[in-house]
Amino acid sequence: MNNTLRVTVPDGTFSAFVAHPVIGEGPVVVVLQEAFGVNDGIRQIAGEMAAKGFVAVCPDLYWRFGPGIELSDHVEAEWKRGFELYALLDIGKTVDDVHATVEAARSLSTTGKVGVLGFCLGGLLTTLSAARYGVDAGVSYYGGTTEKYADELPNVRGPLLMHLAGDDEYMPPEAQAKIREASSAVKSIEIMVYPHRNHAFARPSGDHYDRADATIANGRTVDFMRDHLSG
Repeated sequence: MNNTLRVTVPDGTFSAFVAHPVIGEGPVVVVLQEAFGVNDGIRQIAGEMAAKGFVAVCPDLYWRFGPGIELSDHVEAEWKRGFELYALLDIGKTVDDVHATVEAARSLSTTGKVGVLGFCLGGLLTTLSAARYGVDAGVSYYGGTTEKYADELPNVRGPLLMHLAGDDEYMPPEAQAKIREASSAVKSIEIMVYPHRNHAFARPSGDHYDRADATIANGRTVDFMRDHLSG
């Protein structure tokens, strides 16, 4: 069962796609988009989380550019447009949007707890949400440009799991080392590295999708969310 949640912030209102588990209720996980909007891939991930017993809420984080922007990573013009929008995005306001989504979705959670799960852009926003607002549970997949915000990592509140791709073309070894160093003193941060994997290795139907490591990472994500979002 799917529906839409409306989220209001000081400068407007935006929508969030909601996927419910078969039983209709459960803990909530806010699923954050890549550079391509709330597209088929993100809705597929939301459906998979719903199949695991979570209410999955996917906010439209590009709403200030126009409602319902959906792009494909397989179409060059749309791929370029996605990264143009990413570059134009006000990260501070978008982190605030994520927090507003978390609070709006909290009433949907059977436990009152809400996790945040993000990919690339969404991974960065998950980490910044943990640092600026705190999270009940956060999982970041290869969060783009996280290293640029390394000074915020000591501020993380709540459990945060990071999945890093060992051969991430957007996050070179020195960037990953900076993230690990900044996180080393934060007991609530756990980092998993997947050797020889490229960026977006867990994107369904992506060019660099790796079924084996995506399955491992996704299993860890579900276990992590269950551990921290249960009653």
